[in-house]
Amino acid sequence: MKHRRSDFPEGFLFGTATSSYQIEGHAQGGAGRTMWDDFADTPGNVVRAENGARACDHYTRYEEDFDLVAGAGLDAYRFSLSWARVLPEGRGAVNQEGLDYYDRLTDALLARGIKPCATLYHWEMPSALQDLGGWRNRDIAGWFAEYTEIVMKRVGDRMFSVAPINEPWCVAWLSHYMGLHAPGQRDIRAAARAMHHVLLAHGRAIETMRGLGMQNLGAVFNFEWPLPADDSPEAQVAVDRYDGIYNHWFLSGVFRKHYPQIVLDGLERHLPANWQDDFDVIGAPVDWCGINYYTCKRLTLDDSPWPSVAEVEGPLPKTLMDWEIYPEGLYNIISRTARDYTGDLPLYVTENGMASADVLEDGAVLDPARTAYLDGHLDQVRRAQAEGVPLKGYFIWSLMDNFEWALGYEKRFGLVHVDFDTLERTPKASYHALAEALKG
Repeated sequence: MKHRRSDFPEGFLFGTATSSYQIEGHAQGGAGRTMWDDFADTPGNVVRAENGARACDHYTRYEEDFDLVAGAGLDAYRFSLSWARVLPEGRGAVNQEGLDYYDRLTDALLARGIKPCATLYHWEMPSALQDLGGWRNRDIAGWFAEYTEIVMKRVGDRMFSVAPINEPWCVAWLSHYMGLHAPGQRDIRAAARAMHHVLLAHGRAIETMRGLGMQNLGAVFNFEWPLPADDSPEAQVAVDRYDGIYNHWFLSGVFRKHYPQIVLDGLERHLPANWQDDFDVIGAPVDWCGINYYTCKRLTLDDSPWPSVAEVEGPLPKTLMDWEIYPEGLYNIISRTARDYTGDLPLYVTENGMASADVLEDGAVLDPARTAYLDGHLDQVRRAQAEGVPLKGYFIWSLMDNFEWALGYEKRFGLVHVDFDTLERTPKASYHALAEALKG
């Protein structure tokens, strides 16, 4: 890598990220059923009908995996806790084995000098709560607060940071309007309610953790930089609508206590009653903001119902996800977020990385495209810092190849290769390049 730790300010954190359902192996340890188990069991939803039942078996191999985090010279590890592992029915009886696991996991990180950065929800809704409407049901905010209190009473004293919900756009729009992730709905009313209730649950969780005396609490959003497909006024309208739904809705709710009108034009009639009264909870003060960024989108209007936005293929090199590699978009998101929403609040790049067709040959995985991807985006991190943006850390997605949701196991994002037959871990060339950059 062309970058070195010394290129960044003192105290700047380098980390990597994972999520529970993608790596732990959900069919062990007394975990309850999740909507992702149900989604994966439905034919046609997941490539090759794969699921997270075994995944990377991180549940039993976490010590080995944390040795890899430490071996790369990383400072922090962003991980999620599984709601259904702690509360198999989402409410009521606690699975003590699940709580004990996260207790051991936390201590194992600290024993290696790694900062634990927890996420309370990375998409694995307990099936019993999905049966009651899941994110469509306003009661989800209260259920989530109860779960937050149970798990953070156990491990919250040792967390470096906590964010309630990873990528609310994916939780709400991708999963309830586009139908591409669990619960696989294609319903604008469901999406609108999920977009509101996910923020209400975020706010209730922040309030709950404040009540436990916790600090360094944040919010993590995913972003894509929208670009017009051409110079037409219609393409700019498409950009503005997409930007509103994807990027502005959630930031605006948390940091401005209102929603952008360009999105309300299409969604307001689908929102739950008295939604305007929830912003004091939604806007509960946070200590930092997390930015997940991977790509840009090129957009134009079509003749479909609102928002009437269509994607157009772009010309830039693409990752295995068919996502354009556009590092400048990260700079654009960072600088705009600081300017328009967060001011002096610390920012973190909480996810950034790429999927590539990584092949293990002669005991090694050569992935120069990933190293170049990371370098290109770190260029933009330094550019934003040079302009005074309070950017305090950068987390790579992901530590290891894992279950990439509806795309199964073929999209490899990891710094570490996983053989999904033997579960053997092999650090890739990008891992070794990162270790050299961080350890010197």
